[in-house]
Amino acid sequence: MLGLCAGAAAAAEDFQAARSGRVFSFPRDHGAHPEFKTEWWYWVGHLKSPDHQTFGYQLTFFRAAVRKPDPRARSAWSFHTAYFAHLALTDPQRGAFQFREQAGRGALGLAAAEAGRLKVWVDSWQAEQRGNAMVLSAQAEDLGLELTLEPQKGPVLHGEGGFSRKAADSEAASYYYSLTRLKTQGKLTLAGKPLEVTGESWMDHEFFTGGLAPGQAGWDWFALQLDDGAEVMLYLLRRRDGKPDPASAGTLVDPRGQGRHLALSDFQVRATGSWTSPHTGGAYPAGWDIFLPGGGYRLTLTPTLADQEVRSRGPARLNYWEGQVQITGEKNGQPVTGKGYVELTGYAGPMEGMF
Repeated sequence: MLGLCAGAAAAAEDFQAARSGRVFSFPRDHGAHPEFKTEWWYWVGHLKSPDHQTFGYQLTFFRAAVRKPDPRARSAWSFHTAYFAHLALTDPQRGAFQFREQAGRGALGLAAAEAGRLKVWVDSWQAEQRGNAMVLSAQAEDLGLELTLEPQKGPVLHGEGGFSRKAADSEAASYYYSLTRLKTQGKLTLAGKPLEVTGESWMDHEFFTGGLAPGQAGWDWFALQLDDGAEVMLYLLRRRDGKPDPASAGTLVDPRGQGRHLALSDFQVRATGSWTSPHTGGAYPAGWDIFLPGGGYRLTLTPTLADQEVRSRGPARLNYWEGQVQITGEKNGQPVTGKGYVELTGYAGPMEGMF
């Protein structure tokens, strides 16, 4: 499993680059795109049990090409793609954050992602389209989930019709869309015991060949579900000097599911605090004020737990903060609340060359 990221990266010229003008087709595009070097399917959500316990979860599947597939290869052992997956659960009542991971080689059926339909797996962990629903399944030791997700809105294409620029002065870009609100039900496994849950989830799917541009250290990403029926996605791409790249952007989704592109000049994000990891020494922002003048929103984000740092010990060796937040604020002077997830990378080790 030689390095799932840059260390074993195939030559970029062997793969397609993201270009504007792609025509998306669903549910086909929920599946894999092996013509691109890197791809991930990402779910986060907010769950509650009948006895009013609340939880946040993350389940992510990553596909990383080690080399371009050879259609002439006949051996079942032929290895060209690596897969890994992250599972995390936030339990605010107990002040607990748990993380598990899986990794597998794309050979012998140990791990794979099908093209043309959503079905991706690493060992026994799996995400699969079944009718209109997506079914997530992951079990590791005494922690796991079995969830069924039903979209309440259609896919939202970010950037220029799904073409998402990652730098103002390079060709770094991806194809990127989200399902911003999915009705969720199923069960969690905690300490080996099943617990029925319901709630809402968010799905991101992104595929690309050129990732971060030179000089970019990481990103701050926000996925917000507001109780007025709107959703907000924002990403700040950070340069080495800490300043945002002008290509940073976002999307405001109205209650009907219509997305509106947000340029960096359309929003403001201000960190209100900080948290230093006792595990990695990474110094992360913690708490944010977000202003969206065009939408009338003034929002405050508060982590439900300070320590929601993912520390991968698999081949990728990724450390990042992936955390649940509570949202309070106002829209045009009227109170609004919500829930969200925030991802912070590059604070506990550089991300340059990783994607």
